[in-house]
Amino acid sequence: MSKIKSAAVFCGANSGNKPIFTESAVALIDVLLERQATLVTGGGSVGLMGVMADHMLSKGGRAVGVATQALVDIEVTHQGMSELYVTDTMAERKQKIFELSDAFIAFPGGPGTLDEFFEIYSWGKLAYHDHPVAILNVDGYFDPLIAMLDSMVENGFIKQVHRDMILVDTDPHALLAKCDAYVPIKEAFWIER
Repeated sequence: MSKIKSAAVFCGANSGNKPIFTESAVALIDVLLERQATLVTGGGSVGLMGVMADHMLSKGGRAVGVATQALVDIEVTHQGMSELYVTDTMAERKQKIFELSDAFIAFPGGPGTLDEFFEIYSWGKLAYHDHPVAILNVDGYFDPLIAMLDSMVENGFIKQVHRDMILVDTDPHALLAKCDAYVPIKEAFWIER
């Protein structure tokens, strides 16, 4: 039985320039649908966020969005969401996404995706939460980021145990299975003593 009842997916407000990004977005949503898990997004109607929300809703699934008032004002929020929360700031938006989710998945996107991913990863590293943090590495998109994380370990800026907190796979079924099996680490110390 799946332990993951709701998954935040950090992804692009653009769709990228390869069909595999959209195809993989649909495939990830199909896995969440099989598991009867709720999709939690930034609430956008555009890009991969929109693709995922549209697919989830078209199949009778539950999609929850969290958008800032500024995004509502420029009319890029998805109006068909199962629920839409509106916050004043991006910090409040990220906090609400955190509160609504029990797993966090980075999917191809831009700087906003990386911002959300690294903030939630840092919170886990500091033991502010014990939820799985994962990367769906579509078409090698995150290979440079994964190499950078490994370089951080090699150069002594993070411990291997903290690097290993980040679950990585190219297949959404396998990634969600890893999220189900995730055991939080107990070591939250990140500075030398």
